[in-house]
Amino acid sequence: MMARFLDFSSEVADATVFTLLGTGQAEEYLSTVTGIVGEAVLNELLDAWDRVRGEPDDLREKSLRHQIFGDEKLGPIARNIVRLWYIGIWSELPRAWTESFGALDKNVGFMVSAAAYTEGLLWPAIGASPPGAKAPGYGSWAQPPRIPSFENKLSDLYPDVHSEGPDVHLEGIVKR
Repeated sequence: MMARFLDFSSEVADATVFTLLGTGQAEEYLSTVTGIVGEAVLNELLDAWDRVRGEPDDLREKSLRHQIFGDEKLGPIARNIVRLWYIGIWSELPRAWTESFGALDKNVGFMVSAAAYTEGLLWPAIGASPPGAKAPGYGSWAQPPRIPSFENKLSDLYPDVHSEGPDVHLEGIVKR
């Protein structure tokens, strides 16, 4: 089940399996999800993912949104999996979910662990360290994180791209 969980998580968290494993949280998150919703419901989510991931790239995102994130049963669980990877928090499933699918004993909001906080994908995504938890340490949050501008990222990836105001020019073709 771990491989399927990581494959799904990689897609929805937009991170490589290597990056997810590097957080050291994969087993903890799989255990958390299984412990709350149960193995059968998690398998239902992963089975839906197996069907979606087999679709062509141009249809996969739409299918993922409709068949998983838009599903009243699977959507809240999928969103919580993303939340786990980014901030290390499980949020209580919505009342409508428990009314439709049953109350779950362990379905309460909580931070999985102190390590889940420090290893969250949020920090590298914003180019910062978790306050008080990792180097550079004291005072590192005196200034806001330095998030590279979109233009800088574009020019790093595509040297032929430059921006002039709101227009992006791709080899002489203006895209708005």
